[in-house]
Amino acid sequence: MEATMMHEPLGTAAIVAHGERIHASSRIGLFDGNSIAWRSYSETAHRARKLASGLAAAGVANNTRVATLSWNDFAHFETYLAVPAMGAVLHTLNLRLHVKQLDFIMRDAGDCVLIADADLLAAIAADLPALSDLDLLIVTGDIAKVSHLDMNFVGYEDFISDQPPMAVFPQLEETAAAATCYTSGSTGNPKGVVYSHRTIFLHSLGSMAANAFGLSDRDRVLLLPPMFHANAWGLPFSGWFAGADFVLPGPHLGPDMIRRMVRASAPTFTATVPTILNDLLRADHDEPIDMSSFRMVVAGGSAVSEALIEEVEKSWGVPLIQGWGMTETSPICVLSHPPADVDAEEARRLRAKSGRPVAGVRVRIVNDTGQPVPEDGQSVGRLQVRGAWIARGYHGAIAADALTDDGWLDTGDAGTIDERGYVQITDRLKDLIKSGGEWIPSAELENHIASLPGIDLAAVIGVSDSRWEERPLALVTTRDGAKPDFGALRAQLRSRVARFWIPENWAHLESLPLTGVGKIDKSALREMVATGKTVFERVDGSP
Repeated sequence: MEATMMHEPLGTAAIVAHGERIHASSRIGLFDGNSIAWRSYSETAHRARKLASGLAAAGVANNTRVATLSWNDFAHFETYLAVPAMGAVLHTLNLRLHVKQLDFIMRDAGDCVLIADADLLAAIAADLPALSDLDLLIVTGDIAKVSHLDMNFVGYEDFISDQPPMAVFPQLEETAAAATCYTSGSTGNPKGVVYSHRTIFLHSLGSMAANAFGLSDRDRVLLLPPMFHANAWGLPFSGWFAGADFVLPGPHLGPDMIRRMVRASAPTFTATVPTILNDLLRADHDEPIDMSSFRMVVAGGSAVSEALIEEVEKSWGVPLIQGWGMTETSPICVLSHPPADVDAEEARRLRAKSGRPVAGVRVRIVNDTGQPVPEDGQSVGRLQVRGAWIARGYHGAIAADALTDDGWLDTGDAGTIDERGYVQITDRLKDLIKSGGEWIPSAELENHIASLPGIDLAAVIGVSDSRWEERPLALVTTRDGAKPDFGALRAQLRSRVARFWIPENWAHLESLPLTGVGKIDKSALREMVATGKTVFERVDGSP
């Protein structure tokens, strides 16, 4: 017997068409620092189709790489819709990377077109040689800010103004490349992850599910995830598919700006990193923020402590769900929704775990020889994933051998899986600290330190030790900015972690360095310590 169902290629053009037709009156708003300007889905799709026509007339064809260097704004959203749907490949550049990394990434991807914000371009154009290799440069925003630069460009509005909207997007293979994002390059040159039309379509469906983000046309998404990072967690595609309203922050990401956006638009959903949530909570202490419109806040990028979850729930009455994923996982992989059969205290505890795999993804743990590790919530192993939107390799020459022999992607993370299927990331494998022959997971230790009274953020790195080979160094920031009593912190850790985990090395910083996507930059911390820019003190005595 053969299946009797139609074969409909899964792709981004179908996502665009569905939102345009079924949710024509849904809206996208852009915040300018004071107020929000709104456009309908219908108008947004019309402009995206004009952009597609203009690009096609300029020679952009199937598989042409079109890069963006932009904030979360109207033009960037239109580019998300237009470029993959017309058969080209959307390449979102991380605007917080060093210019040398941007140059490498643009050349590695083979970018032919760049759509860039004038402010961002003006700051780096003189130091970005790859610009000279472009066939077309389109500038958004105030083009007067780049008029002095020695390069040929066209303004975005001028580029699309006289173009007829592309009435029909081409038929594409669902396995064709649709978008590419590069990893942060913390352990070498950044690597390109290339998403297909099929994976974006399936990832969108998966994230719309009730056990994931549960997006619908009743939602208003405050799009805080940068659109240059992992497709903004897939939200521009999944939210458009669902018909949700969007609020785009542009470059306005400070606590006061977020407060204004919340007040002006009453969002129901956002996803962000713990550092931004901590900033908002500090601002909330001075002037309470009404977050009652939110049905859910998702946090990821770094570990979310149980203390942060409890404070968000207590201050705002909003459930905080933790997520873990990677550029290689599109990025949704696991989310910490608690099961229905647990009480409030257990639900809070489970939300502090990394989460359970969403439908469409599998996660396993193995030892260094590839043998299964017991899923008992205690045994630590290498976390490996596979699924419908998981990368099988990387762009270019480094694509080979990315998978295990039996087809799983090694995440580079260490962790546990419990009986219910909850994953707990204990550390990046490269960040594990080996002290006296025993492993100390820095991420888990950071979670405990961040939960101590008065602590805002915590990072733990290894420093050399003549007796134990390596010992943990805890670097913390505090909510009031005052140096904490390190001895008291050590004493409070005694009931939380194994004694040999407790750091005797401590440093208090005004702020912790962050990567371009809001994670604590441990490479920068190690360099600060190694060069003497950050001096730590040793707190002796029994904890």
